[in-house]
Amino acid sequence: MMATAWPDPQEPSPDMSIARVYLSVFPSERSQEIVKNINDNMKSIRYELGTRVRHQLRIIPELKFFVDDSLDYAERIDELLKK
Repeated sequence: MMATAWPDPQEPSPDMSIARVYLSVFPSERSQEIVKNINDNMKSIRYELGTRVRHQLRIIPELKFFVDDSLDYAERIDELLKK
């Protein structure tokens, strides 16, 4: 399994207390299962983040993970254009 993650730059909360993180998961068939597992372990992930950046951030953001399916969407468009 391979995954890529990045924060959503378009929808930050006003006080930066919530971070939306989009994950691209390969293979994409298991992406919902993997994101659910990550969300189930969000408290421990947030704790780890807090221990690493506690001197840089005043508030450790609440993390919300979502599936990024933009690569699947682009692949589907490419398939349609080739036809």
